[in-house]
Amino acid sequence: MPSFDAVIEPDLVELRNAVEQANKEIGTRFDFKGSSAQVDLVEASAKQRELTLWADSDFQLQQVRDVLLARLAKRGVDARFCDFSATPQKMSHDKLKLAVPVKSGVDADTARKMQAALKAAKMKVQAQFQGDALRVSGAKRDELQAAIALLRKELHEWPLAFNNFRP
Repeated sequence: MPSFDAVIEPDLVELRNAVEQANKEIGTRFDFKGSSAQVDLVEASAKQRELTLWADSDFQLQQVRDVLLARLAKRGVDARFCDFSATPQKMSHDKLKLAVPVKSGVDADTARKMQAALKAAKMKVQAQFQGDALRVSGAKRDELQAAIALLRKELHEWPLAFNNFRP
């Protein structure tokens, strides 16, 4: 039976490259001379990653964020993987730290939204939540392609990727 997996996974190699390029640009820019501005990628586990942005002021923190977003876009990493909604923390010596979690894996709520969207469209596909992915299977390949288009349209706020497409 044809199937595919709907997942939320950033390209880790490109993410690391974007962080390295952002740090390189921050090191060479005149407005960051003598400051402690930088971006760190912390991998707590295989599925939990976090970007840490460091700066001396709010303005510099916004500049670091803009540099990072530009580098992510150049490397083809979707900015929707990063959640910039947190507020910056004040550290010692008037430094600021912003922890930005990197989204990875489909959580249960998102899987339910995907399943509900597929059921509401009355498509002839079955969706099962399996760990960090949603497996969608159907009788025909065309139905699966229509399901992919529907999920991209309905859940545009999530950077969905589709892999393991088995005809």
